[in-house]
Amino acid sequence: MSSRFFALVTLLLITSVVQVSAQDNNSVPAAKVAPTPQVLNVEGVSIEFNVTPVRSQRLIAGEEARIGFKITGTSGAVPLSNLRPVAWIDQRKSRDTSESKECREKVQSFLQTSFAKRPVLDLNAYFILTLNQEPNISVIDPISGFGGSKLYNLIALPGPGEDWVMGTSDQNRLYVSIPTLNEVAVIDMTTWKSIATIAAGSEPTRLALQNDGRFLWVGNKQGIAVIDTSTLDVITQIKTGAGPHEVAFTDDDRLAFIINERGGKLLVVDTRKLAIPFSPLKEIKVDGSPVAVTFSSLSKAVYVAQDDGTIVVVDANRLEIQTRIKTQPGLRSLHLQPDGRYGFALNPSVNAVFVFDLTSNKLVHTVPVGPGADQITFTKQFAYIRSSGSEFVHMIKLADLGKEAALSRFPAGQKAPKESAVSSLANAIVPAPEEGAVLVANPSDKMIYYYTEGMAAPMGSFQNYRRIPKALLVLDNGLRETARGIYSTTIRLDTPGFYDAVFLLDSPRAVHCFDFTVDDDPAHPKPKRESLIAQQLTNESPVVGESYNLRFRIIETSAGVAKANLNDLGVLVYLAPGIWQDRLPAKPIANGAYEINFIPPQSGVYYVHFRIPSLDVPFSQIMPLVLEVRKK
Repeated sequence: MSSRFFALVTLLLITSVVQVSAQDNNSVPAAKVAPTPQVLNVEGVSIEFNVTPVRSQRLIAGEEARIGFKITGTSGAVPLSNLRPVAWIDQRKSRDTSESKECREKVQSFLQTSFAKRPVLDLNAYFILTLNQEPNISVIDPISGFGGSKLYNLIALPGPGEDWVMGTSDQNRLYVSIPTLNEVAVIDMTTWKSIATIAAGSEPTRLALQNDGRFLWVGNKQGIAVIDTSTLDVITQIKTGAGPHEVAFTDDDRLAFIINERGGKLLVVDTRKLAIPFSPLKEIKVDGSPVAVTFSSLSKAVYVAQDDGTIVVVDANRLEIQTRIKTQPGLRSLHLQPDGRYGFALNPSVNAVFVFDLTSNKLVHTVPVGPGADQITFTKQFAYIRSSGSEFVHMIKLADLGKEAALSRFPAGQKAPKESAVSSLANAIVPAPEEGAVLVANPSDKMIYYYTEGMAAPMGSFQNYRRIPKALLVLDNGLRETARGIYSTTIRLDTPGFYDAVFLLDSPRAVHCFDFTVDDDPAHPKPKRESLIAQQLTNESPVVGESYNLRFRIIETSAGVAKANLNDLGVLVYLAPGIWQDRLPAKPIANGAYEINFIPPQSGVYYVHFRIPSLDVPFSQIMPLVLEVRKK
């Protein structure tokens, strides 16, 4: 399905012959934990490992840390870019560091999809999130999946979501607007659970997060609510009048620009002066009905699209109207090519995209697309346009703009999106982690499609298990090249102890376990619990109305052994989203395995949760098994 998947398979094939020579292996006693940074030299390449706390002076359980690998030539002078390192975080039982053989065995195990031995964190995985018409978010694992299903988790929401936005400095927090409840839900992505709801005015819809992540701006029926993301408190309410609202920010977040469709003006806000009573920095009359706003780093201008087809260009320094770009009536959205020189205005009324030059503020192309063009997404090579009235996604080649607007298309499903009568402010097309690929949600088909550039049709698809996907996000847990030769990400480990950063590189071939320690939080010590996972043994899929024997083991992950003789092991089986459930005692069978029997009443996705009172293990601690029940 993906290049990342094939890369992992290739690495699996070479791990049996990997040999590593570490410069400092003999100088560090086996019983000691080496400090970071740690350096590994192999075949003329230097790999420097470092893990540093984000907010504290030391690594503390439950707090974020930045983990990174700096890969250079042995001299350290030449950073090695565009590599594909693979890494996992694994907890050790003791202080003793992992030997080379043990480290290679960990790599081989982690590259399998079996649950016999799993890492605490997989830094190579990514998840597809779908904002559903139902009050939940599907979490789909596109590479491995669980129990024969790609559905990794299902995040419950207090009501149907309309828009969402991910935290900027990391991807550990997700904000979702819930118009029917006048709230914004806050999701902790490390636990897949809602941790707060915030009253955000009447019918909150559009969400905009500042570039620095400090304030979340929420468009509601009367104006804008501004939320401090550190305290989750509303710090001010900006009354702008009725109508849909949109917000844009300067690169440094000093200024925010607000429009509402019925206001006929652009409101300029100094984000450093948000105290109550609030007063704007300036109001700029743009006339007409503004429908979209965005800021250009290239031209240092604000662009306001209006329903009458005019794009008003405002100088962001002088806060004065600079010029107007004329298109055709019916504009609905406005987007800029990332790190590029072109802007795109979508007009579903005339089924066209208007492309304008940000340096000259001149219209350069009018591109015909499908009926009801309403969304646009960018990769490095193409702009992707979704049309609600067609199953085809149109693509504009970015490199040719200025000369011509080369257009192509591919089918993303069997039906037009509008046939589902479901819509969202959030994007239904998003870039995949692999370069030159996108994911497309089609609510009419209830499917997600994976498309790679150069193909005539999607390479594959993912089910959403009878739910209607309105929008997509990608949660990428993988290492990213954040600077030349530096591959890093943010992690959070909730359990204190000794850890390995298990590292694998294809060329030059290297495998090594870098070690580090996470301390308990002295202010909030947590009771130590065993880390347990459920391993499914039954391969057959359950069938509606037929008796089904599910066999499984409960594995203690640090030792990799099955927990036998659990006489109080209880099981909860329920049909998502909770319309049927059954609670059963698990029956011990041979070799540390257990068995339950139930009859699924209908097709769908079933979750299997586990509880062990004698070990103080609630239903929420062990990751549930997921079963897909089919009809006869």
